[in-house]
Order: sequence, then C-alpha cells, then structure tokens
Amino acid sequence: MTFRPTHYRLTTAALGVALALTLTSCGTAQDSGSSSEPATATVVDSALTRIKGAGTLRVCSTGDYPPFTEQTEDGQWKGIDVDMARDLAETMGVEPEFVKTSWKTLMDDYTAGKCDVAVGGISLNPERAEQVYFTVPTQEDGKTPITRCENVQKYDTVEEINQPGVRSIFPEGGTNEKFARKHYPQGELLTHDNLTVFDALAAGEADVMTTDRSEVLYIDHEYPELCAANPDEPFDYFQKGYMLPQGDEVFKHYVDQWLAIALKDGTYQGFAEPWVGDVELGLEG
Repeated sequence: MTFRPTHYRLTTAALGVALALTLTSCGTAQDSGSSSEPATATVVDSALTRIKGAGTLRVCSTGDYPPFTEQTEDGQWKGIDVDMARDLAETMGVEPEFVKTSWKTLMDDYTAGKCDVAVGGISLNPERAEQVYFTVPTQEDGKTPITRCENVQKYDTVEEINQPGVRSIFPEGGTNEKFARKHYPQGELLTHDNLTVFDALAAGEADVMTTDRSEVLYIDHEYPELCAANPDEPFDYFQKGYMLPQGDEVFKHYVDQWLAIALKDGTYQGFAEPWVGDVELGLEG
C-alpha cells in the first residue's frame, strides 16, 4: 500500500479536533448510582474555537528575516514559516491573515491579542516563555558570526569579536542585540535596519554580525562577499518554534499535533528547500 502523507495529516488533524472537543467537555452525574441524567458539555474558551468560528487565522510576523519570513515591497509574504502558517490555516479550514510586527514590538503585539500565532524564526527562551506558549521546536540553532570572507579567521570566536574597535552590527530589538550587548561590551556596537543590515556588512560598514546559524547559512549562500565564521561551532544553543497563547492547552495540542506531522512527512522540508537547498538547518525530522 502506498503511504499518503497528505491523507495521514488530514486524518490526524481531524482526530485533533475530536480530541479538542473531548478536552473541552466533561461528563457529570448527580448520583452515579441512580441518576440517568445525560452528561453535559462545558465549552472552554479556546483560540481553536474562536479561529474556526471567525474563519481567519491571524499570524504575527516581522517580515524581515529570510528564509523564515519576508514581506516584499508590494506587500506579499513569503518564507518557510509563512508557508507553514498558510498550511496550518488550510488544515484548520480558515484563511491566513498576516499582521506585521517587529522584533522590538513582537511580544507586546502578541500579548495584546493582535494575532493568534506568531512565526518567523522565533527563538525559544525563558523570558518569552513567561508570557507565551511555544510549539514543539521546528529546529535547533545557535548564535554564529558572519563577516566578509577575508575576515573569517579574525572573527570566529567571542573573544576575537569582543575587542575595542571591532564593529558588531545588529537590528534593534530581539535576541541578536541581546547577545551582542552581553558578550561584546568591549567592542563597538551598531544598530541597523534588519532589511539592509547584511548590505551594510557586505559594504564594510561593520566588521561582523552574530545571528542565528540558520540565517548565517542562508546569507552565506545569498551574498558572495559574506562567509559564515565557524558555523559548525555555534556560540550557544537554542530552539526555534511558533508562539501560541499562554494557558490555551486545547489550541497548543492542536498546533503541536499538526506541526509534529509536518516535520515528519516532508511538509516543512518541502517549504525549506527552495530557500536553502541541501543546506542542513538542524531540522527536527
């Protein structure tokens, strides 16, 4: 018998709905020995119910972090996680609606209820986990430097980058700025717009940028002037995933189930391949 991933995914998603409905109800009886009253259902206020009722999945994303999320000049959205969000919406039977945010305002926008999920190369960390749930991880990652190719040997350790006169560049807000300010206090720290930060690095306006290994490998492929510095030994370790409403167990279970299957049946890899080809991003499955 031929294995059919799509059929399997949709079947499992349907089971997820059934389980969600089970989780949102409870059977009660006044007297288990004598009562013949039917069980009564108690509806839980889950994003799953609200989204399916509204017919729209609102997706927060920065749109400035390829290969995961990118918004073009004409307003179109693309990227690995953008396509994954569309796939989630399709599985739920609703339409995706993308909500532009920034790394500086991501947490405020999400906790204010401007969207149902947030995607786009988002790192899991305890600070964010205090405010939101995360899905099962999409991949493993770690901070890695990238520089002009002639300088790879000069900036492949934290100690080499944390020196007076070494110009580290990063966008304002997010984990890249946090990492640089913590680990490079002796160097020169430069903030820059995320959409053109690698143009500035390639032009020699800065010496090095430390960002997620997954982004470094993508940029290494896109910019002939820039090379990853020691990408096989990242400076730290973390995982990436998607943000969900804190406390909503029903919605988290549904999305985790969908994502776990997408990571195994080739859906995620299919969206990633046009962006990174055979480059290994540390995918979970």
